[in-house]
Amino acid sequence: MPTLNRIELIGRLGADPKTRSTPKGNKVCTFSIAVDHRWRYGGEAKKNTDWFNLEAWGKLGEICSKYLKKGRLVYVEGRVKTDKYENAGETRYFTKVIVANVQLLDKKIVEAEDEAIDAVEAEE
Repeated sequence: MPTLNRIELIGRLGADPKTRSTPKGNKVCTFSIAVDHRWRYGGEAKKNTDWFNLEAWGKLGEICSKYLKKGRLVYVEGRVKTDKYENAGETRYFTKVIVANVQLLDKKIVEAEDEAIDAVEAEE
């Protein structure tokens, strides 16, 4: 039977993305997003925020580092990955999302960037 590892998130960036290179020279862009969950309980509004750590590799990572900024609303699609590491003899686990697709959802900002890209393409 086939399996599926897919996650879709809409949230706001908690900080500007950071880009680094691996020892083999691959580029990776890391960032985090906050996803809110709101509900009512006994007439009182409640809110919970979950934070997700994300990694975008290669060309997608370059695009993320160029266009994503703190506070931007984004749609992210990817897969969940759990890694482990040793710290003072103790094994620690952390979960992250490996990004496959990103879409900017801030309408005004997206329109302004589309116009800027169109202007650059027209000059070429």
